[in-house]
Amino acid sequence: MTPRAPLVRPRTMVVAGVSSALAEHLGWSTAVVRWIFALTTAVGGAGVLLYLWLWAFVPVSAPASADDPVTRRRPIAAYLLAAGVVVGIVAIVLANVGEGWPLVTAAAAILLGSAAAWTIGIDATDPARHEQTALGVRMGAAAALVLFGGFMLMARGARPDAVTAVLAVVVVIAGVGVVLAPAIVNLWTTRMAERATRVREEQRAEIAAHLHDSVLQSLALIQNRAGASTEVARIARAQERELRDWLFAGTTTTEGDLATELRELASVIELEYPVRIDFVTAGGSEAVSNGAVLGAVREAMLNAARHAGGDVSVYLEATTSSIDVWVRDRGPGLDLDALPSGRLGIRESIMGRMSRAGGTATVGPGAGGAGTEVHVHLDRREGAAL
Repeated sequence: MTPRAPLVRPRTMVVAGVSSALAEHLGWSTAVVRWIFALTTAVGGAGVLLYLWLWAFVPVSAPASADDPVTRRRPIAAYLLAAGVVVGIVAIVLANVGEGWPLVTAAAAILLGSAAAWTIGIDATDPARHEQTALGVRMGAAAALVLFGGFMLMARGARPDAVTAVLAVVVVIAGVGVVLAPAIVNLWTTRMAERATRVREEQRAEIAAHLHDSVLQSLALIQNRAGASTEVARIARAQERELRDWLFAGTTTTEGDLATELRELASVIELEYPVRIDFVTAGGSEAVSNGAVLGAVREAMLNAARHAGGDVSVYLEATTSSIDVWVRDRGPGLDLDALPSGRLGIRESIMGRMSRAGGTATVGPGAGGAGTEVHVHLDRREGAAL
């Protein structure tokens, strides 16, 4: 016996995919299922109630890929608008006759309101529908409701009865509500999203404060007690950096930011060499990454890690006119004139690279004559991203 297909609604549908889902599950024709719904609707509206119940509880099939939205093959909102207009015209005719018009008027209002609600709740997530079309449907529904309310008052004479007046007012209010509903929904959604974001930020701040008072201080103490060149200190620094990145993930700079890429390089070097790199930025930290600056500073940090060890300081200053980076170590120092001619790491990888890029790089003793300081400078070209 062939197993039945699962009862799930397709991702491409006409209205809600209920008839297609039942037909696939039962092995029937889709047309037969639709006729059953239509015929049972005549029995006290049972078909409509069953359709709505299945729509609410039968899930949509899983997406085949990340870019597989739920779409509808027909503009249902436009159909509801057209049906509401037709039923509204019938209500106006019946209002002149004086028989059965309140019920028909209510049906017209429901159809027109459903058209507007469909554009807000369903078509908003359907890539096959356009916002301009949705706006046209909402404006059409609002205009129809207001016009029908006025026509009903005129159709009932100069002194309409209480039922007519109440229905007319309700219809007009519904028309105004159709126009205002999208703005109200958007405002509510925005406020709820802001509230959720604020709650998450408060929770993250509480966690960050707790971890800073306990874990981060413990990791810093381990580094100070163990010494910068020990394996324990390197592991503690790596854990501290990962924890800080997680805590302050919401404040990280954009991809391609020079400061971000230099920090990442410093993290890699700290794991490979017995060194601790302190990174500080000043001025406009939004400087876009530049290959020459990045390569030269990387070589300077590597030289400091290989030959000096201990603590290394990196200071980035980015302004609207230039980018400057200083790399300082506390090693034995460096004499460029004493370097063998075959040692090209500083002359070519740092100074030569910056010269070819239109910048400068200087190498000299650090503050007080101790250690080595590498200064990388590059002017920003007007209108160019560095």
